Amino acid sequence: MVDGDRGLDAHADGGADDTPTPPSGAAQTSAAQDKAEPAGESSSDDSLSDDSIVQELSTLIDDGRTYAQAEIAFQKTRAKLAGRSVGIALACVIIALILLNIAFLALAVGLVIALAPLVTIWGAIAIVVGALLLLVALLGYAALKQGKTLSALFSAPPNSEDKAGST
Repeated sequence: MVDGDRGLDAHADGGADDTPTPPSGAAQTSAAQDKAEPAGESSSDDSLSDDSIVQELSTLIDDGRTYAQAEIAFQKTRAKLAGRSVGIALACVIIALILLNIAFLALAVGLVIALAPLVTIWGAIAIVVGALLLLVALLGYAALKQGKTLSALFSAPPNSEDKAGST
């Protein structure tokens, strides 16, 4: 109980919690000084604002650098994924072409076997090979025509000056 009484005595005596109140005239003087100090400290406020602007610009540059690094990392990952996808697609195309080649070979053999009773074996071979060579020639001609069209798309157009000079 003695400890509890001591605590009450400290508060009753006006302990640390009581703060003295300045006289009313002193409060007015203090307020006038507070108003005068900011005007006198304008150079330190300017330096603080300059420091904060520099700090903001530094943060902005750091954020831009971080964004650029993240974008580069994203594009690298995207390129790796695209590379894998291209590799898988290329492998699928190659396997499909090999299987297509086998299918055409089986078709050619089947045609020879089917035509052999109608014409001799040599006649069946000649018909099948001739038809395949004709198909190859037609496809080659179509590819050549498309190549010329593609070449014309990327070649420079003839100048009107060249036409005027040649007539």
